Amino acid sequence: MTTRAPEGRIRAALFDLDGTLVDTAPDLAVAANRMLAGLGRRQLDEDGIRDYVGKGVVNLVQRCIEATGGGSEEDRQIALEAFERHYSAGIADRSRPYPGVVAGLALLERAGIPMGCVTNKAGRFTEPLLELTDLRRFFGVVVSGDTVERKKPHPDPMLHAAAMLRIDPRETLVIGDSLNDVRSARAAGCPVVVVSYGYREGLRVEELGADAVVASIEEAARSITMAP
Repeated sequence: MTTRAPEGRIRAALFDLDGTLVDTAPDLAVAANRMLAGLGRRQLDEDGIRDYVGKGVVNLVQRCIEATGGGSEEDRQIALEAFERHYSAGIADRSRPYPGVVAGLALLERAGIPMGCVTNKAGRFTEPLLELTDLRRFFGVVVSGDTVERKKPHPDPMLHAAAMLRIDPRETLVIGDSLNDVRSARAAGCPVVVVSYGYREGLRVEELGADAVVASIEEAARSITMAP
């Protein structure tokens, strides 16, 4: 696959959060294993938990419960409450922006490209994480998993973000790391590229069906701005 952004004018950029901008798996894994320990369940490898990231906290907790023997709806609710408590307490202890993220966002900012962050993470986690990683300053709009009624892969989050930025979705590039991001972008009529790293639920990057694959956010930014 090509490593360049789609042809055509790009006037705005929307970024996924977990696995695209920030490597959040270390803190998610810690919270998940503390949750499991509290329930008397076995621990899971961080690499395994990485495959559960991308569709929101509820899905992650459910996958962890399924992987450790399953449970009732009551068990899942108790687990979810415990996970959220542990995650809130250490949301940015080890989570860091990927290489090239800050440089890429700064390049787009200098070029006058409005940006948004669109994630399935709940707002009560999204905003603190962006603030603690010093990325919030780049975004004119943040759409979390509870901002609109339907999350990715529905088009609504992308359409809402583009509307808030006052840019046509067809001129709004989505940069993500997962099938959820690609499907949401496609449904909204946005061009979409994916990073070569991130959380893909075990899929190969070529299976995601994006317009292009980029090695970093900085590479995507240079392609958008045509900077040398």
